[in-house]
Amino acid sequence: MASITNSPADGVPPTGWRWAPAWVLAYVALWPAPGYAEAVLVIGALIAMFMLVRARFRGGTRLLSGPAWALTSVMFAAYWVPRFISAFDTFDPPRALLDAAADLRHLPFLWLVAASVANAESRRRTFGGLAVIVAVWVVDALLQAVSGTSPLFAMIDQAKQAISGRGMCPADAVAQLDRLSGFLGPCNLKLGQVVASLSPFLLWAAAARFRAAGWLAAAAAVGIVIVLAGSRASWITYGLVLLLSGWRVLGWKRLAGVFLFGAVALAVLAVTVPQVRDRIERTTRALAGDHRDIDSALSGRGRIWSAAACMAREHPVNGVGVRRFRQAFAGCDPAPGQPAEWGEGPALHAHQIVLEILSETGALGLLLWLAGAAQAWRAWRYADDAARRQARPAMLALVVTVFPLNTHLAFYSTFWGGLTLMLFALYAGSLLATDRPATEPAPA
Repeated sequence: MASITNSPADGVPPTGWRWAPAWVLAYVALWPAPGYAEAVLVIGALIAMFMLVRARFRGGTRLLSGPAWALTSVMFAAYWVPRFISAFDTFDPPRALLDAAADLRHLPFLWLVAASVANAESRRRTFGGLAVIVAVWVVDALLQAVSGTSPLFAMIDQAKQAISGRGMCPADAVAQLDRLSGFLGPCNLKLGQVVASLSPFLLWAAAARFRAAGWLAAAAAVGIVIVLAGSRASWITYGLVLLLSGWRVLGWKRLAGVFLFGAVALAVLAVTVPQVRDRIERTTRALAGDHRDIDSALSGRGRIWSAAACMAREHPVNGVGVRRFRQAFAGCDPAPGQPAEWGEGPALHAHQIVLEILSETGALGLLLWLAGAAQAWRAWRYADDAARRQARPAMLALVVTVFPLNTHLAFYSTFWGGLTLMLFALYAGSLLATDRPATEPAPA
Protein backbone atom coordinates (compact mmCIF):
# COMPACT_ATOMS: atom_id res chain seq x y z
CA MET A 1 0.00 0.00 0.00
CA ALA A 2 1.56 3.26 -1.10
CA SER A 3 2.46 6.03 1.30
CA ILE A 4 0.54 9.24 1.45
CA THR A 5 3.64 11.21 0.56
CA ASN A 6 4.43 9.80 -2.87
CA SER A 7 2.45 12.27 -4.94
CA PRO A 8 4.27 13.39 -8.06
CA ALA A 9 2.50 16.69 -8.55
CA ASP A 10 0.31 19.21 -6.83
CA GLY A 11 -3.39 18.58 -7.28
CA VAL A 12 -2.81 14.85 -7.86
CA PRO A 13 -3.80 12.56 -4.97
CA PRO A 14 -1.13 10.35 -3.42
CA THR A 15 -0.99 6.94 -5.07
CA GLY A 16 -2.54 5.13 -2.11
CA TRP A 17 -5.58 7.41 -2.15
CA ARG A 18 -6.58 7.11 -5.81
CA TRP A 19 -8.98 4.34 -4.83
CA ALA A 20 -11.05 6.82 -2.75
CA PRO A 21 -13.72 7.48 -5.44
CA ALA A 22 -14.31 3.76 -5.94
CA TRP A 23 -14.65 3.26 -2.19
CA VAL A 24 -17.21 6.05 -1.86
CA LEU A 25 -19.23 4.73 -4.82
CA ALA A 26 -19.17 1.20 -3.35
CA TYR A 27 -20.56 2.59 -0.09
CA VAL A 28 -23.47 4.27 -1.92
CA ALA A 29 -24.15 1.29 -4.20
CA LEU A 30 -24.43 -1.02 -1.17
CA TRP A 31 -27.10 1.01 0.62
CA PRO A 32 -29.74 -1.69 -0.09
CA ALA A 33 -27.61 -4.01 2.09
CA PRO A 34 -26.99 -1.86 5.20
CA GLY A 35 -24.61 -4.31 6.83
CA TYR A 36 -22.29 -4.38 3.83
CA ALA A 37 -22.46 -0.61 3.41
CA GLU A 38 -21.52 -0.17 7.06
CA ALA A 39 -18.63 -2.60 6.60
CA VAL A 40 -17.35 -0.53 3.67
CA LEU A 41 -17.56 2.61 5.81
CA VAL A 42 -15.71 1.08 8.75
CA ILE A 43 -13.01 -0.58 6.64
CA GLY A 44 -12.52 2.64 4.65
CA ALA A 45 -12.18 4.62 7.89
CA LEU A 46 -9.62 2.15 9.26
CA ILE A 47 -7.57 2.16 6.06
CA ALA A 48 -7.63 5.95 5.95
CA MET A 49 -6.41 6.19 9.56
CA PHE A 50 -3.74 3.55 8.95
CA MET A 51 -2.35 5.39 5.94
CA LEU A 52 -2.41 8.74 7.69
CA VAL A 53 -0.69 7.40 10.80
CA ARG A 54 1.80 5.43 8.71
CA ALA A 55 2.81 8.61 6.93
CA ARG A 56 2.66 10.57 10.21
CA PHE A 57 0.12 12.86 8.52
CA ARG A 58 2.84 14.23 6.21
CA GLY A 59 1.74 15.33 2.78
CA GLY A 60 -1.78 15.88 3.99
CA THR A 61 -2.20 19.05 1.97
CA ARG A 62 -1.71 17.01 -1.22
CA LEU A 63 -4.59 14.83 -0.12
CA LEU A 64 -6.82 17.71 1.03
CA SER A 65 -6.20 21.43 1.23
CA GLY A 66 -5.81 22.86 4.72
CA PRO A 67 -9.22 24.58 4.60
CA ALA A 68 -10.83 21.34 3.37
CA TRP A 69 -9.36 19.40 6.31
CA ALA A 70 -10.70 22.08 8.65
CA LEU A 71 -14.17 22.43 7.13
CA THR A 72 -14.76 18.66 6.94
CA SER A 73 -13.74 18.27 10.57
CA VAL A 74 -15.77 21.28 11.74
CA MET A 75 -18.92 20.08 9.99
CA PHE A 76 -18.49 16.62 11.50
CA ALA A 77 -18.03 18.22 14.94
CA ALA A 78 -21.25 20.22 14.44
CA TYR A 79 -23.01 16.90 13.91
CA TRP A 80 -21.20 14.75 16.51
CA VAL A 81 -20.62 17.04 19.52
CA PRO A 82 -24.40 17.54 20.09
CA ARG A 83 -24.72 13.76 20.22
CA PHE A 84 -21.94 13.58 22.80
CA ILE A 85 -23.28 16.32 25.10
CA SER A 86 -26.81 14.90 24.96
CA ALA A 87 -25.62 11.54 26.29
CA PHE A 88 -24.92 12.52 29.90
CA ASP A 89 -28.45 12.74 31.32
CA THR A 90 -30.43 10.63 28.88
CA PHE A 91 -32.34 7.43 29.69
CA ASP A 92 -29.22 5.23 29.44
CA PRO A 93 -26.06 7.39 29.62
CA PRO A 94 -23.48 4.53 29.31
CA ARG A 95 -25.17 3.19 26.16
CA ALA A 96 -25.56 6.72 24.73
CA LEU A 97 -21.87 7.48 25.32
CA LEU A 98 -20.90 4.18 23.69
CA ASP A 99 -23.06 5.05 20.66
CA ALA A 100 -21.43 8.48 20.46
CA ALA A 101 -17.96 6.93 20.60
CA ALA A 102 -18.91 4.51 17.82
CA ASP A 103 -19.96 7.45 15.62
CA LEU A 104 -16.35 8.70 15.62
CA ARG A 105 -15.74 6.10 12.90
CA HIS A 106 -17.33 8.56 10.48
CA LEU A 107 -14.59 11.20 10.77
CA PRO A 108 -11.75 9.38 8.94
CA PHE A 109 -14.29 8.12 6.41
CA LEU A 110 -15.34 11.73 5.78
CA TRP A 111 -11.72 12.66 5.13
CA LEU A 112 -11.66 9.85 2.58
CA VAL A 113 -14.90 11.11 0.99
CA ALA A 114 -13.53 14.65 0.80
CA ALA A 115 -10.32 13.30 -0.77
CA SER A 116 -12.42 11.57 -3.43
CA VAL A 117 -13.40 14.98 -4.88
CA ALA A 118 -10.27 16.99 -4.05
CA ASN A 119 -8.97 17.27 -7.63
CA ALA A 120 -10.46 17.39 -11.12
CA GLU A 121 -9.94 13.72 -12.02
CA SER A 122 -11.29 12.45 -8.70
CA ARG A 123 -14.29 14.77 -8.90
CA ARG A 124 -15.07 13.54 -12.39
CA ARG A 125 -15.00 9.93 -11.22
CA THR A 126 -16.94 10.48 -7.99
CA PHE A 127 -19.63 12.87 -9.24
CA GLY A 128 -19.93 10.95 -12.51
CA GLY A 129 -20.20 7.67 -10.63
CA LEU A 130 -22.92 9.05 -8.37
CA ALA A 131 -24.81 10.25 -11.46
CA VAL A 132 -24.61 6.76 -12.98
CA ILE A 133 -25.80 5.13 -9.74
CA VAL A 134 -28.80 7.48 -9.49
CA ALA A 135 -29.60 6.89 -13.18
CA VAL A 136 -29.62 3.13 -12.59
CA TRP A 137 -31.93 3.58 -9.60
CA VAL A 138 -34.29 5.73 -11.68
CA VAL A 139 -34.43 3.27 -14.59
CA ASP A 140 -34.99 0.42 -12.14
CA ALA A 141 -37.88 2.30 -10.49
CA LEU A 142 -39.45 3.08 -13.87
CA LEU A 143 -39.29 -0.64 -14.70
CA GLN A 144 -41.02 -1.36 -11.40
CA ALA A 145 -43.73 1.17 -12.31
CA VAL A 146 -44.33 -0.71 -15.58
CA SER A 147 -43.87 -4.32 -14.48
CA GLY A 148 -44.59 -4.19 -10.74
CA THR A 149 -41.15 -5.55 -9.83
CA SER A 150 -37.82 -3.81 -9.21
CA PRO A 151 -35.14 -5.81 -11.07
CA LEU A 152 -32.42 -4.57 -8.73
CA PHE A 153 -34.31 -5.48 -5.59
CA ALA A 154 -35.29 -8.85 -7.06
CA MET A 155 -31.59 -9.63 -7.62
CA ILE A 156 -30.71 -8.55 -4.08
CA ASP A 157 -33.61 -10.53 -2.63
CA GLN A 158 -32.62 -13.68 -4.54
CA ALA A 159 -29.03 -13.33 -3.33
CA LYS A 160 -30.25 -12.98 0.24
CA GLN A 161 -32.45 -16.05 -0.20
CA ALA A 162 -29.50 -18.05 -1.49
CA ILE A 163 -27.23 -16.96 1.36
CA SER A 164 -29.54 -17.08 4.37
CA GLY A 165 -32.70 -18.82 3.22
CA ARG A 166 -34.73 -15.67 4.01
CA GLY A 167 -35.79 -12.81 1.80
CA MET A 168 -35.16 -9.13 2.38
CA CYS A 169 -38.80 -8.49 3.33
CA PRO A 170 -41.71 -10.52 4.72
CA ALA A 171 -44.53 -11.37 2.34
CA ASP A 172 -47.04 -9.05 4.06
CA ALA A 173 -44.81 -6.01 3.41
CA VAL A 174 -44.73 -6.85 -0.29
CA ALA A 175 -48.51 -7.37 -0.38
CA GLN A 176 -49.21 -4.00 1.30
CA LEU A 177 -46.90 -2.00 -0.95
CA ASP A 178 -48.72 1.07 -2.31
CA ARG A 179 -45.84 3.03 -3.86
CA LEU A 180 -42.60 2.58 -5.76
CA SER A 181 -39.96 1.10 -3.48
CA GLY A 182 -37.21 0.57 -6.05
CA PHE A 183 -33.85 -0.86 -5.16
CA LEU A 184 -34.43 -0.40 -1.41
CA GLY A 185 -37.43 -2.75 -1.34
CA PRO A 186 -40.85 -2.63 0.35
CA CYS A 187 -39.34 -2.78 3.86
CA ASN A 188 -37.36 0.42 3.35
CA LEU A 189 -39.60 3.03 1.71
CA LYS A 190 -37.03 5.78 1.33
CA LEU A 191 -36.68 5.73 -2.47
CA GLY A 192 -38.20 9.19 -2.96
CA GLN A 193 -36.01 10.91 -0.36
CA VAL A 194 -32.80 9.22 -1.51
CA VAL A 195 -33.32 9.92 -5.21
CA ALA A 196 -34.43 13.51 -4.55
CA SER A 197 -31.38 14.26 -2.38
CA LEU A 198 -28.88 12.78 -4.86
CA SER A 199 -30.66 13.95 -8.03
CA PRO A 200 -28.40 17.05 -8.40
CA PHE A 201 -25.54 14.76 -9.45
CA LEU A 202 -27.62 13.19 -12.24
CA LEU A 203 -29.02 16.53 -13.45
CA TRP A 204 -25.54 18.07 -13.39
CA ALA A 205 -24.09 15.22 -15.47
CA ALA A 206 -26.99 15.28 -17.94
CA ALA A 207 -26.70 19.05 -18.43
CA ALA A 208 -22.91 18.88 -18.79
CA ARG A 209 -23.13 16.23 -21.51
CA PHE A 210 -26.40 17.02 -23.34
CA ARG A 211 -27.15 20.58 -22.21
CA ALA A 212 -30.79 21.60 -21.81
CA ALA A 213 -32.20 18.52 -23.55
CA GLY A 214 -30.30 16.21 -21.22
CA TRP A 215 -31.37 18.15 -18.14
CA LEU A 216 -35.03 18.05 -19.23
CA ALA A 217 -34.99 14.31 -19.95
CA ALA A 218 -33.29 13.48 -16.66
CA ALA A 219 -35.56 15.86 -14.71
CA ALA A 220 -38.68 14.25 -16.20
CA ALA A 221 -37.55 10.69 -15.44
CA VAL A 222 -36.54 11.54 -11.87
CA GLY A 223 -39.77 13.49 -11.34
CA ILE A 224 -41.96 10.54 -12.35
CA VAL A 225 -40.12 8.25 -9.94
CA ILE A 226 -40.33 10.71 -7.04
CA VAL A 227 -44.06 11.32 -7.51
CA LEU A 228 -44.80 7.58 -7.70
CA ALA A 229 -42.55 6.89 -4.71
CA GLY A 230 -45.21 8.69 -2.70
CA SER A 231 -43.18 10.75 -0.23
CA ARG A 232 -44.48 14.31 -0.17
CA ALA A 233 -41.31 15.47 1.57
CA SER A 234 -39.33 14.27 -1.45
CA TRP A 235 -41.67 16.28 -3.71
CA ILE A 236 -40.62 19.44 -1.88
CA THR A 237 -36.96 18.42 -1.96
CA TYR A 238 -37.07 17.77 -5.69
CA GLY A 239 -38.95 20.98 -6.36
CA LEU A 240 -36.04 22.83 -4.76
CA VAL A 241 -33.57 20.87 -6.90
CA LEU A 242 -35.41 21.85 -10.07
CA LEU A 243 -35.64 25.47 -8.99
CA LEU A 244 -32.00 25.87 -7.96
CA SER A 245 -30.47 23.95 -10.86
CA GLY A 246 -32.93 24.59 -13.68
CA TRP A 247 -32.64 28.36 -13.87
CA ARG A 248 -28.96 28.10 -14.76
CA VAL A 249 -29.65 25.64 -17.57
CA LEU A 250 -32.96 26.93 -18.92
CA GLY A 251 -33.44 30.46 -17.65
CA TRP A 252 -36.42 31.59 -15.62
CA LYS A 253 -39.00 31.67 -18.43
CA ARG A 254 -38.40 28.13 -19.68
CA LEU A 255 -38.11 26.89 -16.09
CA ALA A 256 -41.57 28.34 -15.38
CA GLY A 257 -42.80 26.30 -18.32
CA VAL A 258 -41.23 23.20 -16.80
CA PHE A 259 -43.08 23.75 -13.52
CA LEU A 260 -46.34 24.35 -15.38
CA PHE A 261 -45.86 21.12 -17.31
CA GLY A 262 -45.05 19.34 -14.03
CA ALA A 263 -48.26 20.60 -12.45
CA VAL A 264 -50.29 19.28 -15.40
CA ALA A 265 -48.48 15.94 -15.23
CA LEU A 266 -49.15 15.71 -11.49
CA ALA A 267 -52.85 16.39 -12.12
CA VAL A 268 -52.94 13.59 -14.69
CA LEU A 269 -51.24 11.20 -12.28
CA ALA A 270 -53.69 12.21 -9.56
CA VAL A 271 -56.55 11.14 -11.82
CA THR A 272 -54.98 7.90 -13.02
CA VAL A 273 -52.96 6.68 -10.00
CA PRO A 274 -54.98 6.12 -6.77
CA GLN A 275 -51.96 6.43 -4.47
CA VAL A 276 -51.02 9.84 -5.89
CA ARG A 277 -54.64 10.99 -5.65
CA ASP A 278 -54.80 9.91 -2.00
CA ARG A 279 -51.71 11.90 -1.06
CA ILE A 280 -52.92 15.02 -2.84
CA GLU A 281 -56.35 14.76 -1.19
CA ARG A 282 -54.76 14.36 2.24
CA THR A 283 -52.61 17.41 1.60
CA THR A 284 -55.55 19.58 0.49
CA ARG A 285 -57.51 18.63 3.64
CA ALA A 286 -54.93 20.51 5.67
CA LEU A 287 -55.76 23.75 3.85
CA ALA A 288 -59.38 23.88 5.00
CA GLY A 289 -59.69 21.61 8.02
CA ASP A 290 -59.34 21.80 11.78
CA HIS A 291 -56.34 20.57 13.74
CA ARG A 292 -57.46 16.93 13.43
CA ASP A 293 -57.63 17.23 9.63
CA ILE A 294 -54.21 18.85 9.58
CA ASP A 295 -52.71 16.08 11.70
CA SER A 296 -54.29 13.46 9.44
CA ALA A 297 -53.02 15.21 6.31
CA LEU A 298 -49.53 15.27 7.82
CA SER A 299 -49.69 11.52 8.69
CA GLY A 300 -49.70 12.30 12.41
CA ARG A 301 -46.75 14.65 12.32
CA GLY A 302 -48.67 17.43 14.05
CA ARG A 303 -48.94 15.18 17.11
CA ILE A 304 -45.26 14.25 16.80
CA TRP A 305 -44.17 17.87 16.52
CA SER A 306 -46.18 18.81 19.61
CA ALA A 307 -44.39 16.06 21.52
CA ALA A 308 -41.01 17.25 20.20
CA ALA A 309 -41.75 20.80 21.36
CA CYS A 310 -42.67 19.43 24.79
CA MET A 311 -39.36 17.56 25.01
CA ALA A 312 -37.47 20.72 24.03
CA ARG A 313 -39.25 22.65 26.81
CA GLU A 314 -38.61 20.00 29.46
CA HIS A 315 -34.97 19.38 28.43
CA PRO A 316 -33.88 22.76 27.02
CA VAL A 317 -30.11 22.46 27.47
CA ASN A 318 -29.08 19.16 25.90
CA GLY A 319 -32.34 17.42 25.04
CA VAL A 320 -33.60 13.93 25.79
CA GLY A 321 -30.68 12.26 24.03
CA VAL A 322 -30.01 11.28 20.44
CA ARG A 323 -32.26 8.42 19.25
CA ARG A 324 -34.11 8.50 22.59
CA PHE A 325 -37.21 10.21 21.15
CA ARG A 326 -39.25 7.01 21.31
CA GLN A 327 -38.56 6.56 25.04
CA ALA A 328 -39.53 10.16 25.80
CA PHE A 329 -42.61 10.20 23.57
CA ALA A 330 -45.07 8.74 26.09
CA GLY A 331 -44.34 11.51 28.58
CA CYS A 332 -44.99 14.23 25.99
CA ASP A 333 -47.72 12.65 23.84
CA PRO A 334 -50.47 15.31 23.49
CA ALA A 335 -53.11 12.62 22.83
CA PRO A 336 -52.25 9.63 25.04
CA GLY A 337 -54.34 6.55 24.47
CA GLN A 338 -55.72 7.72 21.11
CA PRO A 339 -54.92 5.75 17.93
CA ALA A 340 -52.03 7.27 16.01
CA GLU A 341 -52.00 8.02 12.27
CA TRP A 342 -48.74 6.11 11.85
CA GLY A 343 -50.00 2.91 13.51
CA GLU A 344 -49.00 1.12 16.69
CA GLY A 345 -46.20 2.17 18.99
CA PRO A 346 -44.54 5.50 19.82
CA ALA A 347 -43.14 7.92 17.27
CA LEU A 348 -39.48 7.15 16.56
CA HIS A 349 -38.18 10.64 15.77
CA ALA A 350 -39.37 14.21 15.23
CA HIS A 351 -39.63 14.08 11.40
CA GLN A 352 -38.28 17.63 11.17
CA ILE A 353 -34.63 18.62 11.41
CA VAL A 354 -34.95 21.63 13.75
CA LEU A 355 -37.33 19.83 16.11
CA GLU A 356 -35.16 16.71 16.04
CA ILE A 357 -32.10 18.70 17.04
CA LEU A 358 -33.94 20.70 19.72
CA SER A 359 -35.74 17.72 21.26
CA GLU A 360 -32.80 15.30 21.19
CA THR A 361 -29.79 17.62 21.69
CA GLY A 362 -31.32 20.81 23.10
CA ALA A 363 -30.33 24.42 22.56
CA LEU A 364 -26.63 23.56 22.74
CA GLY A 365 -27.05 21.11 19.89
CA LEU A 366 -28.95 23.61 17.75
CA LEU A 367 -26.28 26.27 18.32
CA LEU A 368 -23.56 23.84 17.22
CA TRP A 369 -25.49 22.86 14.09
CA LEU A 370 -25.97 26.55 13.27
CA ALA A 371 -22.25 27.15 13.81
CA GLY A 372 -21.44 24.37 11.33
CA ALA A 373 -23.91 25.82 8.82
CA ALA A 374 -22.32 29.26 9.25
CA GLN A 375 -18.86 27.86 8.49
CA ALA A 376 -20.19 26.06 5.40
CA TRP A 377 -21.82 29.28 4.19
CA ARG A 378 -18.69 31.31 4.92
CA ALA A 379 -16.58 28.92 2.84
CA TRP A 380 -19.04 29.29 -0.07
CA ARG A 381 -19.15 33.07 0.28
CA TYR A 382 -15.37 33.46 0.05
CA ALA A 383 -14.83 30.89 -2.71
CA ASP A 384 -14.30 32.07 -6.28
CA ASP A 385 -16.58 31.25 -9.20
CA ALA A 386 -14.52 28.27 -10.36
CA ALA A 387 -14.61 26.66 -6.91
CA ARG A 388 -18.36 27.24 -6.61
CA ARG A 389 -18.95 25.77 -10.05
CA GLN A 390 -17.08 22.55 -9.29
CA ALA A 391 -18.82 22.16 -5.89
CA ARG A 392 -22.34 23.08 -7.05
CA PRO A 393 -23.77 19.50 -7.33
CA ALA A 394 -22.64 18.64 -3.78
CA MET A 395 -23.75 22.02 -2.43
CA LEU A 396 -27.20 21.67 -3.97
CA ALA A 397 -27.61 18.09 -2.69
CA LEU A 398 -26.64 19.19 0.82
CA VAL A 399 -28.89 22.27 0.85
CA VAL A 400 -32.04 20.45 -0.27
CA THR A 401 -31.38 17.58 2.16
CA VAL A 402 -31.19 19.81 5.25
CA PHE A 403 -33.72 22.42 4.04
CA PRO A 404 -35.57 23.22 7.28
CA LEU A 405 -39.04 23.99 5.84
CA ASN A 406 -39.78 20.35 5.11
CA THR A 407 -40.24 17.04 6.89
CA HIS A 408 -37.23 14.75 7.20
CA LEU A 409 -35.93 11.32 8.01
CA ALA A 410 -33.90 10.97 11.22
CA PHE A 411 -30.56 12.75 10.82
CA TYR A 412 -29.05 10.73 13.66
CA SER A 413 -30.05 7.37 12.21
CA THR A 414 -27.35 5.17 10.70
CA PHE A 415 -28.64 5.43 7.14
CA TRP A 416 -29.76 9.04 6.81
CA GLY A 417 -27.01 10.31 9.09
CA GLY A 418 -24.44 8.53 6.92
CA LEU A 419 -25.91 10.07 3.76
CA THR A 420 -25.92 13.55 5.28
CA LEU A 421 -22.34 13.29 6.53
CA MET A 422 -21.23 12.07 3.10
CA LEU A 423 -22.77 15.18 1.54
CA PHE A 424 -20.95 17.36 4.12
CA ALA A 425 -17.63 15.87 3.00
CA LEU A 426 -18.39 16.01 -0.74
CA TYR A 427 -19.21 19.69 -0.36
CA ALA A 428 -16.10 20.57 1.66
CA GLY A 429 -13.72 18.52 -0.49
CA SER A 430 -14.96 19.86 -3.83
CA LEU A 431 -15.30 23.51 -2.77
CA LEU A 432 -11.85 23.66 -1.16
CA ALA A 433 -10.05 21.39 -3.60
CA THR A 434 -6.30 20.86 -3.86
CA ASP A 435 -6.23 21.87 -7.55
CA ARG A 436 -7.26 25.51 -7.07
CA PRO A 437 -4.98 27.92 -8.95
CA ALA A 438 -1.87 28.84 -6.99
CA THR A 439 -2.78 32.53 -7.16
CA GLU A 440 -6.17 31.94 -5.59
CA PRO A 441 -6.26 32.94 -1.91
CA ALA A 442 -7.57 30.10 0.24
CA PRO A 443 -10.50 30.97 2.53
CA ALA A 444 -9.40 31.59 6.09
